[in-house]
Order: sequence, then C-alpha cells, then structure tokens
Amino acid sequence: MNAVRKKRLYIVLAILVGVSVAVGLALSALQENINLFYTPTQIANGEAPKDTRIRAGGMVAKGSVKRSADSLDVEFVVTDFAKKLTIRYRGILPDLFREEQGIVALGKLNDEGVLVADEVLAKHDENYMPPEVTKALKESGKLPADAEVKP
Repeated sequence: MNAVRKKRLYIVLAILVGVSVAVGLALSALQENINLFYTPTQIANGEAPKDTRIRAGGMVAKGSVKRSADSLDVEFVVTDFAKKLTIRYRGILPDLFREEQGIVALGKLNDEGVLVADEVLAKHDENYMPPEVTKALKESGKLPADAEVKP
C-alpha cells in the first residue's frame, strides 16, 4: 500500500472513531436525563423501575398531606382514582400545591413502593392539570365529569 493511501486510511479511521465516540457520549448523556412518566396504577402494577429517576403524577388525595412539625418533610398520597401512590418529599412545596389538585413529582421509587421525590411540580391555575396526568385519567376513565381541564 502506498503512503498516500495509508495516510487517507488513517484519516478515515480517525474520523470514524471520533464520530463513534461523539455519538456514544451523546447517547449516554441522553440516557441519564430521560425521566419517564408513570401513573400510580402503572407503579402499583410494577411497570416502573426501582432506583431510577422517574416522574409520577396524579391528583393529591384529600386529607393525605402529612407535614412534619420539626422539619420540611412532607408525605402525601397521589391517586389516578384507581390506585394510590405515597410520595415523600423534603423541602418547600410549591405555593400552588394543595389537596385535590394535579401534581407531578420527580424522584426514585424505594423498596417499599414509595416515591422519594426531590422535586414537586404543581398546577398554575385552577383549570390546569399536567398533560400526562390528564391523559392517564382520560385513559382510565377516571377523569371527573365536572372537570374542565386545560392541557
């Protein structure tokens, strides 16, 4: 093989290796940042992975919010009107968080089936519900008939 062809072959191989490394790093970064949404029913059925960051949402069950008197720990129940999911959160809840409203929590499931959240997102007006929650409630047929929802 002459020197010019050898040099071209090395250049092509170097470009292929560089592109492969770049694609691998991009896919790795995307894999770490994917947060899949699960409803309480899907979590109860074992569809959600444990020890992986997920999003879970639904309506905060009435009378379920329990606040610690001496810390920022809060425990509450989220429901899709079929199943319930307990969520534990340490921190200040959003101002718009309240019972019987839609929320989405980001966190990891523990061995007890409790979502240990590191972030809680609440609705922004009285007719809003997160799109994932609305879709899940419609699919389960559990969306209240009097609910007027803006996606």
